[in-house]
Amino acid sequence: MTRNTSFSKALALVALMVGGAAHADALADYTEFCADCHDENRLGGTGPSLIPETLKRMRGAKLDDVIRDGRVATQMIGYGDELDDTRIAALAEYLRTPLAVVPPWGAQQIMESRELDDDYVAAEAPVWPSDPMNITLVVETGDHHVSVLDGDTFDVLDRFATPYAVHGGPKFTPDGRYVFIMSRDGWVQKYDIYSLKQVGRVRAGLHSRNIAMSGDGKWLAVANYLPNTLTILSTADLSVAAVHDVAGKDGTPSRVSAVYQAPPRESFVLALKDVPEIWEVSYSENPDMGLFAAGFTHDWRIEGPTAQDTPFPIRKITTPDFLDDFFFDQSYEYVMGASREGTGGLVIDLVIGQKVADLDLPGMPHLGSGITWSRGDTTVMATPHLQDAMVTVIDMETWETVDKIETEGPGFFMRSHKSSPYVWAGVFFGPNKDAMHVIDKQTLEIVRTLRPVPGATVAHVEFTKDGSHALVSVWEDDGEVLIYDANTLEIVKRLPMRKPSGKYNVWNKITFEEGTSH
Repeated sequence: MTRNTSFSKALALVALMVGGAAHADALADYTEFCADCHDENRLGGTGPSLIPETLKRMRGAKLDDVIRDGRVATQMIGYGDELDDTRIAALAEYLRTPLAVVPPWGAQQIMESRELDDDYVAAEAPVWPSDPMNITLVVETGDHHVSVLDGDTFDVLDRFATPYAVHGGPKFTPDGRYVFIMSRDGWVQKYDIYSLKQVGRVRAGLHSRNIAMSGDGKWLAVANYLPNTLTILSTADLSVAAVHDVAGKDGTPSRVSAVYQAPPRESFVLALKDVPEIWEVSYSENPDMGLFAAGFTHDWRIEGPTAQDTPFPIRKITTPDFLDDFFFDQSYEYVMGASREGTGGLVIDLVIGQKVADLDLPGMPHLGSGITWSRGDTTVMATPHLQDAMVTVIDMETWETVDKIETEGPGFFMRSHKSSPYVWAGVFFGPNKDAMHVIDKQTLEIVRTLRPVPGATVAHVEFTKDGSHALVSVWEDDGEVLIYDANTLEIVKRLPMRKPSGKYNVWNKITFEEGTSH
């Protein structure tokens, strides 16, 4: 990333004036030991950004420990020999202090960060003999890598480094060839699965939430917390197509909680953290005039030397509550939304731009991990809850609650497959984090609770293309991916991994398989 040294020094001076003497020594230590990798402005260089927004998982003494001891399998060395405990604590406190000034991060800065690999050459066909539609990616958070698995043999075809702290789930182009991966500190990586090579990287934000791929595969939208922007990149070369400052109808700035694609509508849909609105952004090359009548406007700021002639009209829909977690029905006409307050949910009809139903969803539902399936003569949706020990099942026609399945603790992920009679739901939080419930889709009964590694966190299921096997993460530093026979529920293979988290099958993701969260 290109540094603006003068601006970085100015930011450091402001931080010193705001923090006073308490930060003086810590700033000096940061400059001596940290700035070379993390930049003088703490926004990252070869190392990740060191600001409160990206250090939330480093609570308590964890950050102190990393400064003292370093991080295994990274370039972060420990400074316990140079710094005593008092100086380490002061440095950690300085890193937890918000930036006094957020630097500009528009099209110019984004383009200056872009790195395209000189040695990348696109292969004419896959350099491996596997089924390209049955490739599964495994995100290993333990040392920031992704493993590329053959979905038939489960052999590892490649293992490549990613930006620090991947977040939000990789997104594939519609043909399944390229995948885009985003980190919490805004780096977007493009990787060619056929060639098993990185294509390049660009920093689309300073603190980002997730990415979404347009249905035609031309555009990648990046949701940013810092700054309050939505960035749209060209998938062809990672160039900037548009950067938009996000603010509500009344001018209130807002973080973007998440961005999703709505393929039948040829649009992106944004969840906003700080204003009671949702936004729909059209990427259609020939948008229907009815869209503009429904409230779409051309208020985009197109920037950059490689900007494309694309209007990306935007529509702002007022909602009765703050909604920062979404789920879509299969038609993408209806949005099920909930706030992180966890008191309930509602349904917005995107066609008319209004609420049409309330949802009985207490306990902080995690709608982003919800799934649907056919049950009898209707379609149901199920979601885990981050606070309550249950899975809620909702009828997608009446919006009524069908059942609340009691679990052994709050959960984070659910998965199924159209060929499977079961739903798999993990218990991510609490003492029973080693449990994985297998639920019958029709009876809604828990038919079996798996505990493959007692005491370890067992989470996130992904199926192979045909649904014959289920892949489960043992989310530990010395973890593994367990390959289950999806019918017998027996383990048939174990793959050692470094804290594996999400797994993403190409076919399931590009076809929006009904048992996969979108």
